[in-house]
Amino acid sequence: MTQLNTPYPSTAYLTGFLRSRGVDAVQEDLALALVLKLLSSTGLQSVFGQIETISNPSPVVSNFCEQYDKYVATIDRVIAFLQGGDPTLAHRIISRMFLPEGARFDTLDAYEDEDDGGDPLGWAFGALGVQDRARHYATLYLSDLADVLREAVDPRFEFVRYAESLAASQPTFDPLAEALIAPMNLVDTTLRDLTLAAISRHQPNVVLVSVPFPGNVYAAFRIAQAIKSKDAGIITILGGGFVNTELREMTEPRVFDYFDYITLDDGERPLVALLEHFRGERPRHQLVRTFVREENSTTSYSGAVQYINHQEPDVPFAEVGTPTWDGLPIDQYLSTLDMLNPMHRLWSDGRWNKLTVAHGCYWKKCSFCDVTLDYIGRYDGVAASTLVDRIESIIQETGQTGFHFVDEAAPPKALKAMAKELLRRNVTVSWWGNIRFEKSFTPELCELLADSGCIAISGGLEVASDRLLKLMKKGVSVDQVARVTRAFTDVGILVHAYLMYGFPTQTVQDTVDALEYVRQLFEEGCIQSGFFHRFTCTVHSPVGKKPEEYSIELAPLPAVSFAKNDIDFIDPTGVNHDSLGVGLNKALYNFMHGVGLDDDIRSWFEDRVPRSIVKRDFIAQALCKK
Repeated sequence: MTQLNTPYPSTAYLTGFLRSRGVDAVQEDLALALVLKLLSSTGLQSVFGQIETISNPSPVVSNFCEQYDKYVATIDRVIAFLQGGDPTLAHRIISRMFLPEGARFDTLDAYEDEDDGGDPLGWAFGALGVQDRARHYATLYLSDLADVLREAVDPRFEFVRYAESLAASQPTFDPLAEALIAPMNLVDTTLRDLTLAAISRHQPNVVLVSVPFPGNVYAAFRIAQAIKSKDAGIITILGGGFVNTELREMTEPRVFDYFDYITLDDGERPLVALLEHFRGERPRHQLVRTFVREENSTTSYSGAVQYINHQEPDVPFAEVGTPTWDGLPIDQYLSTLDMLNPMHRLWSDGRWNKLTVAHGCYWKKCSFCDVTLDYIGRYDGVAASTLVDRIESIIQETGQTGFHFVDEAAPPKALKAMAKELLRRNVTVSWWGNIRFEKSFTPELCELLADSGCIAISGGLEVASDRLLKLMKKGVSVDQVARVTRAFTDVGILVHAYLMYGFPTQTVQDTVDALEYVRQLFEEGCIQSGFFHRFTCTVHSPVGKKPEEYSIELAPLPAVSFAKNDIDFIDPTGVNHDSLGVGLNKALYNFMHGVGLDDDIRSWFEDRVPRSIVKRDFIAQALCKK
């Protein structure tokens, strides 16, 4: 799974493109189908049947068994509520007498303790936030059930990161191969049955499987395994973000027991070449960005892996067509409300039409980013009129006007042109996306974007340190970020800051000072939301390519025949960033709720740290500058 509230856009893009080229293409979201099958009254009955064979159930599983009848009675109604089909159920859900409760609800009791017995979530939902509060409780209820599935059925189960350790930066195929030949559990058999039903329904001769993240890989191989067991003649092709990032140096022939072809980077051009090959119009040696297993005269396909890349230009972004959600059950996605971070809520609550303003990143310089890869490094824009044509087409198809622009960093010029075109055509939308906090976002442009429907933006402040921002080649400074974010906030646009710790040469002093900058940004109303991520060095980033420029030494990698991405490094500063991370995120959580903004910044850290050397009014002074 990726998100429960909205389909991942890759299949919508490829289906739209293939249909624009006259190819009969349909799409299925087996991830959503799997969740809806497991989280149903019949699904829970199957789970209960599995539990009866467990001799020593955990407290989580025992609690489920004790309240089993209540879970079976409520699950279908809760799913319908989260799909938007039964809004009045919210009143029963918030009573806390309707849903069975497991360990995930302990957080509510913790809030109540802090509030001295008052309304535990009054600060979040107020007196009238019935629907929101109910969605939050219902999400905790689903999380309890996910815990049951993990402890009683499959220890790898997660809604988002299912079995990702089998694939993420996994140098060999062995762990995944062993998992795939192991006896199937309930989740596996459910996915197999859903796969076979889809194959029977559509009768395809080619199946494309998109794997954007490591948590999608195990299920993708299970899908291919089911297809091959039914009809080995069906051609299976693997692609997606995980492949593009981690399988670029793959030499493992066993992968091709499941997938006939694996393509890299944007799928349009490789798929055109493959379809021409299947029709006998193109020889195999002229495939594009495609891994195959070499033919062997004695055993058909049992030879070494070969990468074929006949040089051809990619399909221009203006010609990839309009994404289509036709065939996806857009009324069945679940609007959950897990974390009370206002920006994270946008990720999980509501179904957003995902679209791209431009291909790649117009900046493509940040040293922590995979700028050497095609999806970032090859920038290709499109006319505002074409972009708004796509927006209008999608609204007509889905009936929904919410858009999430999934660019690495949406270009300010393109956003300005899009906003003007939306306003010229009087198209009503709500949209949000990721940007760079660059000076082009003037108060005037921010107002224009708000008028066009922008409700939120996110951007990378990363390590709030001018020294480290320069080392990162971020192209912004702390005082510039303050002025840009305040310009967005002043016109009612929610601002979320991506923050980072653990970057090469970052000292404890740097970390403490960064948190002080962040505190002041909250205090001055520049940002409303943020999240600290631990820096990870990847082999495709400038840091991973030229570590000596960042004063670090890369740890040696084992021999790689499968996935390659993350790489450890030795930082001469020797800072324990893990211990600092706890304090950073604790502080940030409180800042988002207006708590502790006057406290000494050192109080958030468990270990002794130095006093911040940042002036207490640095951000206030920066906002006074022109």
